[in-house]
Amino acid sequence: MTATEAGPPAMDPENSGSADAGPDIVAADTDSALSIGAIVPAGAGAGAAERIAALRARLMSPMPDDGLWGWLGPLLVTAFAAFLRFYRLATPHALIFDETYYAKDAWSILQHGVEWNLVKNANDLILAGHDNIFQPCSGTGCGEYVVQPPVGKLLIAAGEWLYGLDPLGWRVASAFFGTLAVLIMCRIARRLTRSTLLGCVAGLLLALDGLEFVLSRTGILDIFLMFFVLAAFGALVVDRDVSRARLASDMVLRPGDEAGPRLGIRKWRVAAGVLIGLACASKQDAVWYLFAFVGLAIAWDIGARRAAGLRDYVRGALVRDGKWLPVTLGVIPLVTYILTWSGWLITSTGYDRNYAQTKGVTTPVISALYSLFEYHKEMLQFGVGLSSHHPYMSQPWGWMVISRPVAFYYQCYTSSAATHVCPAGYTGPEWSQEVLAIGNPAIWWAAIPAMLFCLGWWLTRRDWRAGAAVLGVAAGWLTWLPFVSRTKFYYYALEYEPFMILCIVLCLGLIIGPAAASLRRRAIGSALAGVYVLAVLILFWYFYPILAGRIIPYMSWLSHMWYHGWI
Repeated sequence: MTATEAGPPAMDPENSGSADAGPDIVAADTDSALSIGAIVPAGAGAGAAERIAALRARLMSPMPDDGLWGWLGPLLVTAFAAFLRFYRLATPHALIFDETYYAKDAWSILQHGVEWNLVKNANDLILAGHDNIFQPCSGTGCGEYVVQPPVGKLLIAAGEWLYGLDPLGWRVASAFFGTLAVLIMCRIARRLTRSTLLGCVAGLLLALDGLEFVLSRTGILDIFLMFFVLAAFGALVVDRDVSRARLASDMVLRPGDEAGPRLGIRKWRVAAGVLIGLACASKQDAVWYLFAFVGLAIAWDIGARRAAGLRDYVRGALVRDGKWLPVTLGVIPLVTYILTWSGWLITSTGYDRNYAQTKGVTTPVISALYSLFEYHKEMLQFGVGLSSHHPYMSQPWGWMVISRPVAFYYQCYTSSAATHVCPAGYTGPEWSQEVLAIGNPAIWWAAIPAMLFCLGWWLTRRDWRAGAAVLGVAAGWLTWLPFVSRTKFYYYALEYEPFMILCIVLCLGLIIGPAAASLRRRAIGSALAGVYVLAVLILFWYFYPILAGRIIPYMSWLSHMWYHGWI
């Protein structure tokens, strides 16, 4: 039960073990499911609408009836996030961290359709205002060996097409998608909790997290990975609502056997398939979310038919719903992924593009796909075997406590005007400029008990929201644990950060209390939740100078380094 849901306490039938234990806490939104009156044909009988309403009441509870505020609140939070991300976006004027790869790769895709080999002084040329950074090319030996798929670079290229090969150009797409993620977060959390207030809190927490903030202002791939994973999850959550509404109406209007009606191919699952395909085409780590979301979809289908009172709910879910899963979460993501390689497929200058021809395979289409397959084998071997030392590398078990954030950029100046960098051996007054990829401690450290609580909540009460949030964290975190020797960085955790925040928001909903609680109980709970959000805001303000590349005295910079692992 969420903090602001109206009406008596509700219990999810699929969580309680009884098909008639009570209504679910999730319902179809008015903009995503037909009203009962609209779906009942004229000759269906006087009691059809009542039976559909009763069955829906067992499966779901209503969305917040707050009209315009359901969109206005999230949009205001998003506007705040946009201001934070776009303000001083071109600062610092440098290629920071992995921008040295992706900004140039994106420009190459924009000019040639694929990544070309670069001249050695490409960075200096770019910062001096030049954009001719490619080695001379003739024939097919021009392609640069890259190990990440193209979607993130295509989006960065769109920004460079608009603003040119400069910091604003290669960062604007990240800022846009990092901001849009805040809006999606608000709407997903609102749908999960049935509370616009908690939805806005979820978006605000994402907007005020330092890691999401920094990656929204850096031209690298992880913000796109996170965005598409989150959007795919949101599509599945909407599908859960819509499919339950359809199940209720079809069981009344088209009654059948104990397995229940066939719901057919579902548009929101198609959307989820496209989005998870785009996530994999941003960084291939997203493949673990594909497997997680397949499991989530099956579990939700079984739970829906069981809650509806169907005795053969497993067969109904696995056969009648599940037969479309290989299409929506199998074929569609794969086709989407391959289509994103169109630039590589239709040109002849990409790395390994003509591998098949060297092996005697010249059949059109088959030749290109064979070359792409062999290229991916090389990419996989590189990704799994990467073990070079890096001063900011870290292991996943330290990510939750922020043991080793990543310095994307650091420069020392002799004055606050930043006209001269500190020379070697300089001992005079120093000013520092840093972009440090570090999460907000009030979010990351609070997420640890929140996630443990949600895990226990799911194990003991089978709350589907808690289970989904914990699964989202596990898909992005646990899957890194086996690769101990592989070089890894803290900012990889961005992909599962939205699910951490969902765990926090679910706990905040319990702290605030149900709508039926006493005024004193809700006042105390709301005050505690408000203090927490205020703490998040204060810590974001405190860390802002080292997140946004502000020039500050060295001692002020040092005071932000709470322990040696942050330096």
